[in-house]
Amino acid sequence: MSVLGKLEPQRVFNYFEEITKIPHGSGNVDAISNYLAEFAKEQGLFYIQDELKNIIIVKEASKGYEKEPAVILQGHMDMVAVKSPDCNIDLKQEGLQVATEGDMVYAKGTSLGGDDGIAVAYVLAILESDTIKHPRLEVVFTVDEEVGMEGATGIDLSMLTAKRMLNLDSEDEGILLTGCAGGVRQKCTLTLRQKEQKGIAYKITVKGLLGGHSGVEIHKERGNAISLLGRILCEIGRECTFQLVHAEGGEADNAIPREASAVILLADGEESTLEAIVTRLNSEILGELATRDSKVQIVLSKLGTTTAMCAEGKDTHRAAEFLWALPNGVQCMSADVEGLVETSLNLGVLCYEAGEFSVTISLRSSVESSKKALVEKVAAITRLAGGKYTLSGDYPGWKYRAVSPLRDKMVRIYEAMYGEKPKVEAVHAGLECGIIADKIPDLDCVSFGPQMEKIHTTEERLSISSTKRVWEYLLKILEERED
Repeated sequence: MSVLGKLEPQRVFNYFEEITKIPHGSGNVDAISNYLAEFAKEQGLFYIQDELKNIIIVKEASKGYEKEPAVILQGHMDMVAVKSPDCNIDLKQEGLQVATEGDMVYAKGTSLGGDDGIAVAYVLAILESDTIKHPRLEVVFTVDEEVGMEGATGIDLSMLTAKRMLNLDSEDEGILLTGCAGGVRQKCTLTLRQKEQKGIAYKITVKGLLGGHSGVEIHKERGNAISLLGRILCEIGRECTFQLVHAEGGEADNAIPREASAVILLADGEESTLEAIVTRLNSEILGELATRDSKVQIVLSKLGTTTAMCAEGKDTHRAAEFLWALPNGVQCMSADVEGLVETSLNLGVLCYEAGEFSVTISLRSSVESSKKALVEKVAAITRLAGGKYTLSGDYPGWKYRAVSPLRDKMVRIYEAMYGEKPKVEAVHAGLECGIIADKIPDLDCVSFGPQMEKIHTTEERLSISSTKRVWEYLLKILEERED
């Protein structure tokens, strides 16, 4: 039974609900890619599905629009697939449980994937229609945007003819994005010597944080569970003897981690000291984050006496100090654009098992040299800690165009439809526009989309009314002829 089928625009929400039934987290895109290829085949449209599973679909101009300039419609098919600790959905095998509340669509216990499933739904609804007026449409659906933009990096766009692109990967209605930061993923790894040890096992969990998108919400300076865990382990190490058994935190490098935990073996006679440290840090950290992340808490759970493989004492302290020494959050604000973050990094994923201690970090900057300098800073800290690092998913920034006929047209249409001008901004979050612009010389591009909240989290919400307004706006952009 359809949950969203009666919402308007009906075909858009029908397709969006269909997409939510298909597992499509980053790195798990075969099913959604095949769905899109089958759609194109059923519609009788030209399409290409490449080895990466990117999809290109072409629909020729509707009658009377044959001489209008072609337009690229672009979005990504993957989502950041995260779930709450008590959710039993297997996001690699099962679909989402969508629901509505007032004006919002959400998914029970998981992220929704409105970023960027709503773009895919918009485009499918356009492609199936025989009444919507439009020029030649060249549709580009990329894979794995959320984990380094590998799809956009690897796709061959040489067959495209369009020089104008509508990127449907933004979350703030009324804002037209015309520039973004570049970024890279840096994975830092320490090898820790292990031994079998007997002791009192405790689990330390940092939880209750708001999290969020590391590009969109990094400036809010919310707590990062991984960074806080490093601080806590260092504080414990000053007064207690312990060894690290296990550590984990975060679900994606570009999502601010809401939870992180470590299992340690504590020496006999130090239980009251450990409990006192955690009590003190609970109070201190809550006080520091009171207005930014008011529900943060540190939970200490006694697991009992056990024997386990764990990192040796010196290596345990080395890992803890390395984690706490890593920079995190906003590093520099733009001197040119008020309120815009220029350079940042996010400790996104922590893992320790089988002697390998790793942290995966998302770094962003609108200044390429600053991005490289931050990479080298993290590399230096990693080397000092006796570790190694790898880089992946490096993508360029998207430079603002002084002359943009597409932007001018979209501003004019928006003002005519809604009686006010949209905001024209750059964003710290990464978009595929810069990569695609490198492949298509003189590409004129604007990014926009309907209102969403708390993307990349289990509290993600998509506005129903905004989805309808942006749909109408998108159709007007396609319908209006060039002068």
